[in-house]
Amino acid sequence: MPPTNKQVTLAARPSGMPKESDFKLVEIPVPQPGPGEILVRMLYVSVDPYMRNRMNDAKSYAPPVQIGGVMGGGAVGKVIASENSQFAAGDFVEGLFGWQEYAISNGKGVRKLDPALAPVSTALGVLGMPGMTAYVGLLDIGKPQPGETVVVAAASGAVGSAVGQIAKIKGARAVGIAGGKDKCDYVKKELGFDDCLDHRDPDLAARLKEACPKGIDVYFENVGGAVFEAVFPLLNPFARVPVCGLIAQYNDTAATVPKWASSMMRTVLTKRLTIRGFIVSDFAARHADFLRDMPQWVREGKVKHREFVTEGLDSAPGAFMGLLKGANFGKQLVRVGPDTA
Repeated sequence: MPPTNKQVTLAARPSGMPKESDFKLVEIPVPQPGPGEILVRMLYVSVDPYMRNRMNDAKSYAPPVQIGGVMGGGAVGKVIASENSQFAAGDFVEGLFGWQEYAISNGKGVRKLDPALAPVSTALGVLGMPGMTAYVGLLDIGKPQPGETVVVAAASGAVGSAVGQIAKIKGARAVGIAGGKDKCDYVKKELGFDDCLDHRDPDLAARLKEACPKGIDVYFENVGGAVFEAVFPLLNPFARVPVCGLIAQYNDTAATVPKWASSMMRTVLTKRLTIRGFIVSDFAARHADFLRDMPQWVREGKVKHREFVTEGLDSAPGAFMGLLKGANFGKQLVRVGPDTA
């Protein structure tokens, strides 16, 4: 066993877009499990947009990472020592272990993985939190009906790609919005969306209107900003808007009020819109349903997914900054150790 445990910690709270100096790579002794604990060696750590909010010292649904604290997040690893009767050395597990090579856990919130059923990395993507987010956000809030039009922002990402494919399974039209021709081609040709538009297109609003001649019934919000401005006028009466993320605004340093804000509530009223923010943990009771449906859809080829993997724990900060700029193509992961599953 290596004598040290590498960790990525928060060195400073970012102002705007995070930079390398906001992170620090440290090494500490590898911890040893006490009674009821397990020692996990990481294989993959997850990089997700929500982590940007946790870098701020502000009240939110999750506590902020403290200065000097390990960057939080999901990870997949292998149990290498156990003092917990529920886990054995050799078990593959997923949990909120953070950006580090080794972690101690009492087993709470940790789930075992069966590598014979799916690659363990999928527990951080299509068969994990992002997939579950897409599943409950679309089905429980969006409630797409056959023939309706569902628009998905960040459509090539881990959440958005699953949203559009589930919409198709439910008989709806799926229109994606993504960054660049390659991503749009992937969304249409590989994932089977009916259309996909480049959010960088200066004529996005006009293109979106052409792609949605009957208006928009469900808009799955991952981005905010200019994409939301293009979508909002096209929302049909009784449209539903699950608000999952606002990645275009996470690095804003000054609050701005868009010119249409004063009329927004009037439109919400007259069109009887449902706009609901949600956190995936709100729907914990649906986890068994998700684990019943999503693996089946993946096996049947109805839901496809893509992983974007960088190598080594020290690449995590760069991967995270790239994610916030849209550099990733699919679910962003960092491979920390050899995938022995």
